[in-house]
Amino acid sequence: MTGANVRKACREGALTGPTPGLALGFVQANLVMLPRDWAFDFLLFCRRNAKPCPLLDVTDPGDPEPKAVAPGADLRTDLPAYRVWQHGELVAQPTDVREFWRDDLVSFLIGCSFTFENALLEAGVPVRHIEENVNVPMYRTNIACHPAGRFHGPMVVSMRPMTASQYVTATNICARLPLAHGAPIHHGDPAAIGIADVARPDFGDAVTVRPGEQPVFWACGVTPQAALMAARPPFAITHKPGHMFLTDLRDSDLCTG
Repeated sequence: MTGANVRKACREGALTGPTPGLALGFVQANLVMLPRDWAFDFLLFCRRNAKPCPLLDVTDPGDPEPKAVAPGADLRTDLPAYRVWQHGELVAQPTDVREFWRDDLVSFLIGCSFTFENALLEAGVPVRHIEENVNVPMYRTNIACHPAGRFHGPMVVSMRPMTASQYVTATNICARLPLAHGAPIHHGDPAAIGIADVARPDFGDAVTVRPGEQPVFWACGVTPQAALMAARPPFAITHKPGHMFLTDLRDSDLCTG
């Protein structure tokens, strides 16, 4: 599959589930849509928190086409599932947001850790949520993001279990992909970053941690959703965690070396 194939399946309603493992080799992205008068604060939040919020594209107000990463795509229909927010509260989780669309909305596409998973698999590093056919586990942490304007909140992380040697390999691979969150931010004891139980993720699904493995954590593009809950803008649209936008960019387009 290509990114365009996945977008077409979403637009036609044939794909409404999580996107890990789909169109391997194509860059996946998180989505945030905000009214124009909130957009600068969020842009600044992303710039100050580039690890969890690496920007891939920002649209003009009222334009649902992400011309820089997927010309011809429509961000209102081309994701499997969305979340609609009012004053920081989740009010709907549709598979199409055309009925909620406003002409003042600015769309932000943010890099996603699903992007580097193809490289991990090719290097023999396991990706457990793909093996178990579930969504990646994601957790709120005690790591505070740098505030910007009205936005603040905790960093959210994703987790993949692996051995110590696999962790070294994964770190070397992911460090070359800063626009897909880059290298892990933590490995080992989850409590050190405020996670009480890896078997109870805040978003996504739990996965098996096998003997000899340790949890490895990456900054996650669901961080903006935690910031939305804290800032409580009057209106916003995001992707549903794990249900990403597939771009036309290739993993190699993001590689720094």
